[in-house]
Amino acid sequence: MTASGTILVIGATGTTGGRTAARLTAAGHRVRAAGRRATPVPGAQPVRFDWYDPGTFDGALDGADRVYLVPPLGDPDPAEVMLPFLRRAGAAGVRRAVLLSSSAIPAGGRGVGAVHRALPELFDQWAVLRPSWFMQNFTGAHMHARSIREHGVIHTAAGSGRVGFVDADDIAAVAVHALTDDRAPDTDLVLTGPQALGYDDIAAIVTEVTGRPVTHRPLTYEEMRDRLAGQLPREFAEMLAGMDRAIAEGAEDRTTDTVQRLTGRPPHSFREVAERELTPGG
Repeated sequence: MTASGTILVIGATGTTGGRTAARLTAAGHRVRAAGRRATPVPGAQPVRFDWYDPGTFDGALDGADRVYLVPPLGDPDPAEVMLPFLRRAGAAGVRRAVLLSSSAIPAGGRGVGAVHRALPELFDQWAVLRPSWFMQNFTGAHMHARSIREHGVIHTAAGSGRVGFVDADDIAAVAVHALTDDRAPDTDLVLTGPQALGYDDIAAIVTEVTGRPVTHRPLTYEEMRDRLAGQLPREFAEMLAGMDRAIAEGAEDRTTDTVQRLTGRPPHSFREVAERELTPGG
């Protein structure tokens, strides 16, 4: 696509949205940075957007021909608020939509899977990014990262299951290609890092990189569900604990070549990300 249009980035201060907006503006694209508080983002036009306030939809969409979609956090049924927005987006002139989903959720699956299934019917040009678990879950504001900092422990119900953890920078790099390449992917893209790691491996790498002991403490599904339910809606806690259980059964023990294929470079390893984000001057 040409660089003359405007790209609406929803969640433009979030983990992938912020990185995507930064890459787009650095490449000279016009970006509208959407968020509930219209927080200023360097090089972009801030705009107020709230999934639960349809009154913010038209203003956010004004002039946009592409959109990066980050679903509302913690909503077990995001289609209820996302689909009305997407229909309005199509009517307003948006030609390409790129949706952030998850490797654990296929088209038509729980949560955002319903949006995934509907996207090809709503837009001629589209992509669904299905990243594995974020490496930044251990370095940023996620509960795993907080538990590492405060207690030196990672709690999961994943047992010895392995995950192809992926760097949010790599997700953003793929998002930019999906939004700006002349041809849209028109498919879903499973994104992983270069190797599948268990949570014991993650704990060992964080220990080596930071010099502070970190351990992985396995929980049962019920224990993890109840732990999450203290911080999240119970239905969402059940879904997340169920994803951990699926990891224990091998559902995420895989890697893909998607990052290499779309960006021309290999995905970052967890050790690279840990050294970059957990060490002074990294």
